[in-house]
Amino acid sequence: MNKFLSVGDIRIHRIVELEGPFLPALDVFPTLSAEVLDENRHWLAPKALSRDDRLVFSFQSYVVRTPHHIVLVDSCIGNDKVRPTRPQWNLKRDENFMRALAAAGFSVDDVDFVMCTHLHVDHVGWNTRLQSGRWTPTFPKARYLISKGEFDYWTEQHAKTPLPHFADSVLPVMEAGQAELVRDDYALDDHVHLAPTPGHTPHHVAVCLGRDGDDAVMPGDVLHSPLQARYPELSPRFDVDKDASAKTRRNFLERYCDTRTLCCTAHFPSPSIGRVTRWDDGFRCDSVEP
Repeated sequence: MNKFLSVGDIRIHRIVELEGPFLPALDVFPTLSAEVLDENRHWLAPKALSRDDRLVFSFQSYVVRTPHHIVLVDSCIGNDKVRPTRPQWNLKRDENFMRALAAAGFSVDDVDFVMCTHLHVDHVGWNTRLQSGRWTPTFPKARYLISKGEFDYWTEQHAKTPLPHFADSVLPVMEAGQAELVRDDYALDDHVHLAPTPGHTPHHVAVCLGRDGDDAVMPGDVLHSPLQARYPELSPRFDVDKDASAKTRRNFLERYCDTRTLCCTAHFPSPSIGRVTRWDDGFRCDSVEP
């Protein structure tokens, strides 16, 4: 059954590619102590923390139907990509993503825009697919909207040390002429705009949705785990600027705390969508089921 959330005059569909225990919590968060993890185990496990203390992650996209467009936010892991450091992703050839997209009632031809919160490997994978030995844009009719600052940063990193995901999932959409480099505060129309959320990467953006204020927001990797809502200063080891990401995360949570805005997280376990409420000096994301 096709499940979605309606808020304002938009519909939001989750397109889940993979979900399950991922990395050890104490490895992901360098400043997290075993004592603090134990203190929070009772509400984290088993949904967000496995028996062996790995964080449960969902890897997913969102498809948003507005009155004007169909927008896909982030594009997960992808198939046929060489990812030797992640065996579960390496040369993956499953139908999870395409099956979920079809179940939501969409084909690759339906997507008008692909918006990338940032250009990490698990957010750009389905930007492209392998056809006749070439990486081609998965969504043939879509414009891919990418922060210019984000693209410039990773272009510089790629020049220093080649990044496979940049070569197979980002550059091909540029070469195909389907990408548009935009400002970090770019507005697509009266329903979709970007908001700068730096730290995880230098030009990370959130995608904000709704005509009269933010009916929903997609924060990308501002948050990876519900534990970071409880402790906003908890930054993962893969943040480029941990201090900036902590500041961005607290500001983000303060902004949306006790509002009607749906927070559509990138990696929280199912149902992944909730509303931010206060919890002592931190926050929680109270789940909203479709």
